[in-house]
Amino acid sequence: MAKKELTPNRKLLLIIGVFLTVFFIPFSNPRVSTAIQEAFLMLADYAHEHVLLCVVPAMFIAGAVVVFLNQQAVMKYLGPKAKKIVAYSVASVSGAILAVCSCTILPLFKGIYKKGAGLGPAVSFLYSGPAINILAIVLSYKVFGWQLGLTRMVVSVVFAFIIGLIMQTIFKKDDEKRLADERLFKNIGGPEARSLWQMIVFMISMIGILVFINWAPSSGASRLWDLIYTAKYWITGVFAIGLVYSLVRWFSKDEIVEWGGATRDFALQILPLLFAGVLVAGFLLGRPGQEALIPTTWVESLVGGNSLAANFFASISGAFMYFATLTEIPIVQGLLGAGMGQGPALALLLAGPSLSLPSMLVIGGELGFKKTAIYVLLVVVFSTTAGFVFGMFV
Repeated sequence: MAKKELTPNRKLLLIIGVFLTVFFIPFSNPRVSTAIQEAFLMLADYAHEHVLLCVVPAMFIAGAVVVFLNQQAVMKYLGPKAKKIVAYSVASVSGAILAVCSCTILPLFKGIYKKGAGLGPAVSFLYSGPAINILAIVLSYKVFGWQLGLTRMVVSVVFAFIIGLIMQTIFKKDDEKRLADERLFKNIGGPEARSLWQMIVFMISMIGILVFINWAPSSGASRLWDLIYTAKYWITGVFAIGLVYSLVRWFSKDEIVEWGGATRDFALQILPLLFAGVLVAGFLLGRPGQEALIPTTWVESLVGGNSLAANFFASISGAFMYFATLTEIPIVQGLLGAGMGQGPALALLLAGPSLSLPSMLVIGGELGFKKTAIYVLLVVVFSTTAGFVFGMFV
């Protein structure tokens, strides 16, 4: 589908908007200048720590999903006509295994969505990847205690199911219309040329690289996780050898070129919005532990106790902030030490990892404003409610 180009009038309005923004921003104000610095520092951190090792491998996996994965298999397990218990179980479990952040999950979400997954299962996968990843759940249990850790795990799985089901129900007609348009689902390459086990080896090799190259230490919370961390480059190397072997033995040169083109297309669609969102998030909220335009004391003062307002503010703040994988744990730990209530802590843990301003921009580009707004609203409302109920009993 071709993108609409900006009309001359819209271009003029855009230029005027940029001019007025630059004209009226008080750059000499210390807080504003600090916020601008934080925006670019956050972008630099993101580029160094996440783009090369997280987002780029995820884009290659997404490109492979679109080019090589058999569409009938996607439709069978994740399509709108698949059994709900199967579709949403597969979506939730697949996301939990990956252990990725809200931005790394985006190209994978786009990949299965473009291949024919129903909106509901695709959204369940989108939510579950950052929210339910295994290491984050284990660390939550170790750092925050069994009550908060167990509740986060159970509620995240339930939310992945419910939010996906609600999205599928609300937009059922739109999704059926999308899936009825066969032009959106071209079978590129030759998936029948390879056996199932060959495709499994190929996909697991890439997923293994993505998971283990980004494996983070547990800060002493788990010996097993730390042991894997010390050997993560060796483990990644084994998966890399498997990937190279797969490409050499089972794929033609034309298919590899096609795969590269699909990966390039994902990069062109996602990276501009992602970088813009990181800049805005850094400008408003700064990096973890750093001040930006919005003072952290405002956040800390608004999430004490267990009122609905405190839980809502924790949810909405988490939804717009960017959390790299596992960084939500030390941030919430610090906020708890500053007086944050247990309920708002859970609300932040549920909404924060699964959403961010950069991810909203990319999701909006794929699903449109209406679907994205409802998805964000569902995450915030459910997180607020869960936090409030949890806070009443703890």
